[in-house]
Amino acid sequence: MRRFFYDTSSDSSDKNTPTYPQLSTLPIGASVELTENIVHHWCRVLRANIGDKGILFDGFGGEYQVQLNSISKKKATATLSLHVETDRNAAVLTKIGLVMSRGERMDYAIQKSTELGVTAIQLLSSHHGEVNLKPAQVEKKLAHWQQVAIAACEQCGLNRPPLIIAPLSIDDWLSNIAANENKNEMIVSPIVAELSKDAYYQALQRPADLCLQLSVPAAGQPLMPEALPVVLKQQTPYVELLIGPEGGLSADECGKAADVGFAAWQIGTRVLRTETAPVVALATLASLATLHALIR
Repeated sequence: MRRFFYDTSSDSSDKNTPTYPQLSTLPIGASVELTENIVHHWCRVLRANIGDKGILFDGFGGEYQVQLNSISKKKATATLSLHVETDRNAAVLTKIGLVMSRGERMDYAIQKSTELGVTAIQLLSSHHGEVNLKPAQVEKKLAHWQQVAIAACEQCGLNRPPLIIAPLSIDDWLSNIAANENKNEMIVSPIVAELSKDAYYQALQRPADLCLQLSVPAAGQPLMPEALPVVLKQQTPYVELLIGPEGGLSADECGKAADVGFAAWQIGTRVLRTETAPVVALATLASLATLHALIR
C-alpha cells in the first residue's frame, strides 16, 4: 500500500485554509479530509479510485491504514480502518551536525540518513564549506530539504520524520553545546514546527551521551572511541555526529569540536565524501547497537 505523510500544519489565521487534526485524536472508523498534497499525488497522479487502500502517518507515532471513500475535483476523504503502533525508529537517537554541500549531494545525504533512521540534522556552515545561505534563502531551502526527508520516510517506512534544523555556523553550534544551550527552540520548516514539540523530538534538547567527529584517517588514531561501546549499551543512547564539508574542517574547527567533547571517529582507512559519511556512520551505529542488543 502507498504511504503518505499527513501534514497537520496549517495557517490557522487563514479561514480559507483547512485544518487537519492529529490522527491519534480521531477514532477508528472516522472519516478524514486528505491534505492537498495527498489528493494530488494519490488521486490525480496515481489515479486512485474509491475503495483503494493506503497508509497515512503524521509523525506523532504509528501509522493508519485508510480506505478512500470519496473523491471530487479538489478534495478527497478516507476512512481510518486500522492503527499500527510500529514506528520503526532506530535504536540510537542521533543528531547530525552536517556542513551543507551543493545540489544533489545534500539531497542524497538527507535522503539516505533518513532511510537509516536519523532523528535530526542540524545544518551547518563552515570555513571550508561550499554553501552559505543568505537569510532570504533559508526558508525555501529548509522546506526543500524537509520534503526530501519526508519523501524518504514515505518510501522506507519511517513514521517519525527527521527534523531538518535551520543553519548555524559551526562556531555558533559548538558554542551553544559548550554553554549547554540545547534548550533553545529548534528552528525548522513550518511543516514540522508543531511536530518538533512532541516528546520524541524534545529528547534532543538534553546533552548527548556521546559526541563524535567523523575524521580523516590518521596514524595512531583509534578506530573507535572507547566510550562508544559503553554508550550503545544504554537503553536509548543519544549520539551527536559532526560531519565536515568536502574540504574537511579547519584545524581551528577541529580544535573547538574537541574542546566541547567531540571525540574523533575514524571509520576505516579511506577518506569518505561528505554525503557518504552520514550513511556509513549511521549504518555502523545501527550495526553496533544491534550487536550489543544481541549480547545483553
